[in-house]
Amino acid sequence: MIMDWMEYTILTTTEASELISQILLDAGSTGTMIEDKNDVAANQRPEGQWDIIDEAIAQRIGDDVKVTGYFEADDKLPDRVAFIESELRRLRGMTLGMDLGKLEVLRHDVAEQDWTESWKAAFRPFRLGAHMVVRPSWEKADLRPGDHEIEIDPGMAFGTGTHETTGLCVELVEKYVKPGDRVIDIGTGTGILAIAAAHMGAKPVLATDLDAVAVRVAAENVKINGFEDVIDVRCGDLLEVVEESGDVVIANIISDVIIMLAQPVRQRIVDGGLFICSGISVERRDDVLRALAEARFEVIDAPIRGEWCAMAARKR
Repeated sequence: MIMDWMEYTILTTTEASELISQILLDAGSTGTMIEDKNDVAANQRPEGQWDIIDEAIAQRIGDDVKVTGYFEADDKLPDRVAFIESELRRLRGMTLGMDLGKLEVLRHDVAEQDWTESWKAAFRPFRLGAHMVVRPSWEKADLRPGDHEIEIDPGMAFGTGTHETTGLCVELVEKYVKPGDRVIDIGTGTGILAIAAAHMGAKPVLATDLDAVAVRVAAENVKINGFEDVIDVRCGDLLEVVEESGDVVIANIISDVIIMLAQPVRQRIVDGGLFICSGISVERRDDVLRALAEARFEVIDAPIRGEWCAMAARKR
């Protein structure tokens, strides 16, 4: 049975967003979504758990914090809306010691959709590097001689590898990872880079991520792609669960984390081994080069695509 829904958004502030969210939940919303550009800034810090944050996201969100609830368009909807409007009037008349923002209301009627089918319509096979082709399970890819397929479920989480930084990293993996290399992928996400390394003949491969959901997703993708005997996926923050040393260490994270890792990652790379890093904005390129030089790495490759840069650095 297809149902119609009402999307109910209130413009507020960071400080008041939880309060507004609770009002929507009390009114019977099936859940709430908070869009706050301050969250983007917070996750840009090294301790942030997002691999890459595009500044365009913050610009799209705008200055207002948007708190959105979803309500089924049934006979109870008028009462739910009346409750919300009553609560907002009550808030406007109170002195709470916090900035409530505009408290402007935006309503949008939405038809229920099959979101799985929407994902399928949006996600098509695409090429990473010269010979890695990423595809969903329901699509067939046009392969060239020497191509390797990476099957990814786009409904899981953490992106599907389309960001420039992933493409740059895959190019370096194809260029420098050799059969038999021991590879460590830090912040693996969906596991694309670990799987790409395995396709190049790396064995064993260790993939780590701080997020338990990412670890589960990566492990599922490793199994789907037939590399369970090659890739070990572990949950942990950066290098904390890595005891082994690798011929190649890969990190597609953000510039500040690469800078922070430059010195400690030496202990997990064999002499003459490589540190392949990406997620580096062009604006921070010199900062990363300086950190790698201070950690006694020699940068041998540093491709740039758009606003992003990747590097392959050899341990001296």
